[in-house]
Amino acid sequence: MVRDRLPRGESVLEVGCGPGSFAEDVVGGDLVCLDPIPEMLRVAKARVDPKRAARGDSVVEFVEGVAEELPFEDASFDAVCSLFSFRDWYDKRAGLAEVLRVLRPGGTVVIVDPAKMNRLHGVLGWLWMRLWVGAYARLLFRRSDHPWKWLAKTYQSFGTTRDYVRMLEEVGFVDVRAKVVFPGMATIWQASSP
Repeated sequence: MVRDRLPRGESVLEVGCGPGSFAEDVVGGDLVCLDPIPEMLRVAKARVDPKRAARGDSVVEFVEGVAEELPFEDASFDAVCSLFSFRDWYDKRAGLAEVLRVLRPGGTVVIVDPAKMNRLHGVLGWLWMRLWVGAYARLLFRRSDHPWKWLAKTYQSFGTTRDYVRMLEEVGFVDVRAKVVFPGMATIWQASSP
């Protein structure tokens, strides 16, 4: 679904590549994977490089960094994607401005992450995350300081689908659109650089 939205055979930057689960299946073109955590980059490299080499694709460049300060020249990429890491950007507006800066004219950005449908959905989702997911995780991990605790906390700061459409437009992207794939769990935003 996301790969089909990226230009084939072009230069792509993945912001927040994590362990490389998306990057390993990006076929062709030049790929740069950025993540703030060195261990994630190490895991991604071990996972992605062999698969790309087996297909005859170019070597991936793995870069430590954050969305708000992308360590690349202006107009360096044909596409930028971020899958389930947008929620972790400290300053989403600054990160989007950086993405716009490194995109070539007409370049594409694709972001996949949770978003609230509206404010009521946000309140109900917060209750769900806090009560049900929290209780389930405490039972599963048998401790109150479980790994899912942070997901419930970050959910509070999620915006709505429209909030992020508006933010993309305000930063300067054009042809901004959003598709809700699963309410509250996955929305795909796509936009172009002017």
